[in-house]
Amino acid sequence: MTIREFKMPDVGEGLTEAEILKWYVQPGDTVTDGQVVCEVETAKAAVELPSPFDGTVHELLFPEGTTVDVGQVIISVNVGGGDAPAAEAPVAQAAPVATPAAPADEDDEPKGRQPVLVGYGVTAGSTKRRARKAVPDAVGAPAPAAVPATAPAPAPVAVSVPEQLNGHTAGGARPLAKPPVRKLAKDLGVDLATVTPTGPDGIITREDVHAAAAPAPAPAVEAPAPAPVVAPAPVVAPAVATAVASDVRETRVPIKGVRKATAAAMVGSAFTAPHVTEFVTFDITRTMKLVEELKSGKDMAGLRVNPLLLIAKAVLVAAKRNPEINAAWDEAAQEIVLKHYVNLGIAAATPRGLIVPNIKDAHAQTLPELSKSLSELVATAREGKTTPAAMQGGTFTITNVGVFGVDTGTPILNPGESAILAVGAIKLQPWVHKGKVKPRQVTTLALSFDHRLVDGELGSKFLADIAAILEQPKRLITWA
Repeated sequence: MTIREFKMPDVGEGLTEAEILKWYVQPGDTVTDGQVVCEVETAKAAVELPSPFDGTVHELLFPEGTTVDVGQVIISVNVGGGDAPAAEAPVAQAAPVATPAAPADEDDEPKGRQPVLVGYGVTAGSTKRRARKAVPDAVGAPAPAAVPATAPAPAPVAVSVPEQLNGHTAGGARPLAKPPVRKLAKDLGVDLATVTPTGPDGIITREDVHAAAAPAPAPAVEAPAPAPVVAPAPVVAPAVATAVASDVRETRVPIKGVRKATAAAMVGSAFTAPHVTEFVTFDITRTMKLVEELKSGKDMAGLRVNPLLLIAKAVLVAAKRNPEINAAWDEAAQEIVLKHYVNLGIAAATPRGLIVPNIKDAHAQTLPELSKSLSELVATAREGKTTPAAMQGGTFTITNVGVFGVDTGTPILNPGESAILAVGAIKLQPWVHKGKVKPRQVTTLALSFDHRLVDGELGSKFLADIAAILEQPKRLITWA
């Protein structure tokens, strides 16, 4: 039997960890080269990992929901045939139950790691795993219930790898805890082997560590009494306890994955680039009429046509007229980087958080091509299949808050970009048109820009051009 290990790969340049969302295989399953074995979530997107070799799944080293550092072994595969060792031996036996490799400490960083292709691991380093320390069975585990002498011995139970990973395993594996929790325990001087896990699948949480670090209450000093008096428990006590336990007033959600990365990026952007926001309210009635005409036209048959499509096209035309808006500030080199292409980002709200995939070289696409690209981008984002590459290299972003009925907002720049456009709701309002007050379709756009490289004149011209195009959409032809 030959066992090969598949390590967590670097699924996006610069990423150091990923959370295992779902396993698609179990020990004993046959896998082939290229077959998807699990789905992981990084700080940028959810990614499916394919097996890099053929064989039979030997072990899953981590349960779903665990955050794993890049370079750690997540699955082992028997590629040489033959019987696997007794990984499904009865729990009660001290038999050689295959235990998962211990995760590396947060201080153990892979040396010389290079970005690699998804599913093909990372370059093997010289770092060796430290030997595991055995965990006494009595620590942190409840005593087993007494079994009557006449009761038959329990039948052997095959235990899956995730079950063996819960808290303290019979094989002496190190307790499960994420790197930040391990660091917290180290800072507070708490031995994780003494902590009782309360997280899913036996994972030790921050609250568990804090509870273990809290000082034990001082013993109460009791006055001597001639004889112990046992008072009956109040009848209402169980009911009160149940009411308190069921009265959930707070829910804590771990900040991780896409939401964690987005939060860090937005804070960094807000406090690095000096934001300025300008607004323009205008009559978009003619554009709305053009949308309806395009829907019934042959050139756009089968394609999705909506106001966002024409707004995106207006942005591209306005950027061509004001190319300095499509730039970036390079702090390290102290240079302004003018970009002669537009990778148009579209902010998308997903269950995992806000992501901004972008359409590569959107400036070179025709209207039908842009419509197809927008549709594919939105569909992929909703399915949670957006790749890290699709969210890199953006140069300008549009965020459509109007779909939520919001008039407008002051958007924060996507890091590395100089401007972002917020599109407000399109509403029927009284508007002066040709000297008379008439009901017209009206909207408000908000442009936030980095005042280090975009001054008020440039920002105003760019925003005014977008509004002028959408007021008179024939300018899409005359200005293009």
